[in-house]
Amino acid sequence: MSNKLKLGIPKGSLEKATIELFRKSGWNLKTSSRSYFPSVDDNDLKCSLARAQEMSKYVDNGTFDLGLTGKDWILENKSDVEIICDLVYSKVSAKPTRWVVVVPNGSEIKTIEDLQGKRISTELVGFTTEYFKSKGIDVEIEFSWGATEAKVVEGLVDAVVEVTETGSTIKAHGLKIIHEMMQSNTQLIANKEAMKDEWKRKKINQIATMLGSALKAQGMVGLKMNVPKDNVDKVIELIPSLNAPTVSHLYNSDWMSVEVIISETVVREIVPKLIDSGAEGIIEYPLNKLI
Repeated sequence: MSNKLKLGIPKGSLEKATIELFRKSGWNLKTSSRSYFPSVDDNDLKCSLARAQEMSKYVDNGTFDLGLTGKDWILENKSDVEIICDLVYSKVSAKPTRWVVVVPNGSEIKTIEDLQGKRISTELVGFTTEYFKSKGIDVEIEFSWGATEAKVVEGLVDAVVEVTETGSTIKAHGLKIIHEMMQSNTQLIANKEAMKDEWKRKKINQIATMLGSALKAQGMVGLKMNVPKDNVDKVIELIPSLNAPTVSHLYNSDWMSVEVIISETVVREIVPKLIDSGAEGIIEYPLNKLI
């Protein structure tokens, strides 16, 4: 195999978030509206854009060595790929997405059992078919090319199976969720033959490590401060650090330097308390990666 790793980047809703994740991980990707082949500042990589719905098929057949797509589409396509790691990120939040069964607010359908003999529209046809079959519920399932929620609003179908993150769009359209079928998150997947190549396997593991470290750093910051020696224990008790704080002597002084990694959300609460405990020169700095 040539020393060029073929990387698939999901085109569409996840594209921007994926490129930003790679940037934080150390790779700069640049896309163009006129090209499906992003440039990247790594001569070992060859990048291509593909829809997340098709990504697992391309990784399975060897078009790509590595790609990012949802667990849902791997299951939908029944792709035989190697899952390297979970990467829980999305265009809205750092939470898994959900595939849910949706009906109008005024519908008499309250449970999925009430859908017996009814018509459902979805983009996730294969998985939905198997899901209802496993529940012993006979339904008619049709593929949706888009605007899936509108079909149930207009009465073209009795229910839809749709993906959501927060559920806010569903509520805004006067719809309600009656059942959650599955949760999905982005996964880094590899072609099984590529994983047998030593060079490609090492490159894939490198990418997985750096992407994971960038996600781990989300919402975390570093905090550094100077503290009188006699106040160090008091200050450390205030800090909900990821690990034990780093404490070191300042040169030729009775003061100590304290450095920690903490959640960004607690900084505003503890900084006034740190000041009251004698901390000075407090510095907060962002983190790109946490390894």
